Amino acid sequence: MRWILSPGLMSLVLGYTLSQFYRAFLAVLSPTLGAELGAGPADLALSSGLWYIAFAAVQIPVGWALDRYGPRETVAALLGVGGCGGALVFALAQAPWHIHLAMALLGVGCAPVMMGSFFIFARTLPAASMSAAGGAVVGIGSLGNMLGAAPLVWVIDAIGWRAALGGLAVVTLMVALAILALVRNPGKTAGQQPRARLRDLWAVRELRLILPLLGVTYAASACIRGLWAGPFLSEVYGAGDGLIGWVTLGMGLAMVAANLSVGWIVRAMGSDKRTSVANTLLLCLVLAGLWLGSGTSLVLSSVLLVMVCISDSSYSLIMSHGRAFLPHHLVGRGITFMNMVSILGVGIMQFLSRPVYLTASASHPPAQAYSYIFLFFLVPLAIGLAFYLFSAENRHA
Repeated sequence: MRWILSPGLMSLVLGYTLSQFYRAFLAVLSPTLGAELGAGPADLALSSGLWYIAFAAVQIPVGWALDRYGPRETVAALLGVGGCGGALVFALAQAPWHIHLAMALLGVGCAPVMMGSFFIFARTLPAASMSAAGGAVVGIGSLGNMLGAAPLVWVIDAIGWRAALGGLAVVTLMVALAILALVRNPGKTAGQQPRARLRDLWAVRELRLILPLLGVTYAASACIRGLWAGPFLSEVYGAGDGLIGWVTLGMGLAMVAANLSVGWIVRAMGSDKRTSVANTLLLCLVLAGLWLGSGTSLVLSSVLLVMVCISDSSYSLIMSHGRAFLPHHLVGRGITFMNMVSILGVGIMQFLSRPVYLTASASHPPAQAYSYIFLFFLVPLAIGLAFYLFSAENRHA
């Protein structure tokens, strides 16, 4: 995959690394933000949910902008304004609602980054290569999850969290400028194409069977890695920032390994669907273990948390699976619509996890309260898998 070494795609991968960082770093900061700003787990669940809701809310405009202007202008503008601006607001925050605003801005800024890469892949690569290409970008970009774990703790210990976020604002602006300078938009499709309408996507039967799982599969790893892992380890086992950082670092490494290996796993199993089903079944078993074993063993819980992220490659797999059934003129709108469903699912699940936690923690000890959180992510995943089993295969020879 020498194409990924091109300067333009590398700049987009750097942007996606920041996107992964910004969706995950609250787990490490949760004790500090609680102590300094009074932002508890429920507040941070709202903040994290706002990141995903804002991200999802602009996917349709992003799809239009990708078709109209191309990934170069679209990604650079939103990442530079929303990403840099959100990081600055976070660095200056004095109250929990400032964190809410910052995370919403960051969600808008990060919204087009992955889709910029996918748009280029969809226009320049055969459909059978989408899962490997997407997995490579997600795998490398998932280093951002690792940077938002133990390395972030080290930086905060050295210069403080406000200075760290201020520095990230500068880095985000620099990456946006690099995208503007280095990315080359793919050529326009030759000939007259049918008008791309969102309602035409519903005529694609396979998408109706794929979307339910796509809407929940990423929620478990994103929400647990991005928020609930930190408070769970802290409140149930008394873990501090350092231990939380190491566990979430392991979760980040699992995400990287899973996504970088997805290409050859798909080739071995023969289709995106088979690999996705295996991934989802594994995640269901892991969530069941966390649900039933919450509070029994710090080591076991840590291992299971890391295993949650092994299934993270399901996103690129299901995106590739759905892409195979899209008519050419619907590719741009189609992939952004699928991405919207995935990210909107994360935001909704994160929002709904907040009242689940508040209700459970009001009448149960921490271990039992968090067991309901894990059950909350398990049930819709099993339902989504039931729909997905009836979708058609897209075999890779």
